[in-house]
Amino acid sequence: MHLLQSTVPNKPRPDATRRAILAGLAAGFTLPAFATTGLELSPPDALAQVKSGKLILVDVRTPGEWKQTGVAQGAALLDMQHPKGATGFMDDLLKLTKGDRNVPVALICRTGNRSAQVQRFLESQGFTRVYNVSEGMAGSAAGPGWLRRSLPLQ
Repeated sequence: MHLLQSTVPNKPRPDATRRAILAGLAAGFTLPAFATTGLELSPPDALAQVKSGKLILVDVRTPGEWKQTGVAQGAALLDMQHPKGATGFMDDLLKLTKGDRNVPVALICRTGNRSAQVQRFLESQGFTRVYNVSEGMAGSAAGPGWLRRSLPLQ
């Protein structure tokens, strides 16, 4: 038996569970909108808080999506499908927050599903003030979205 192999049958190793969570984040699996349970912000509220310096807005979509629709004013670009996986995503986000997991962070994607998934992941990693812009850029059941509200782009 390999030294790192679990000796308890049918009990997943903590590092295996963590890898599965990180792999899901890196793979970009989306969950249905009804799974959202965290803090939420509307696009106008997110914009106002970014302008006042009260939070960091992070666009977690892909570079192709950024190019296609533009990016919300004041948003940092951090693809949730980071080339270095969840570790690279976390490293880059921690650079944005200067290592502080209590800094308010708002996440935006196309319709709020992926940002809700990343929100839950960040909360599981100790971030305490993570908001989902649940309308997203394109709109969703939560509302018309950043673009249809004609909010500024960078």
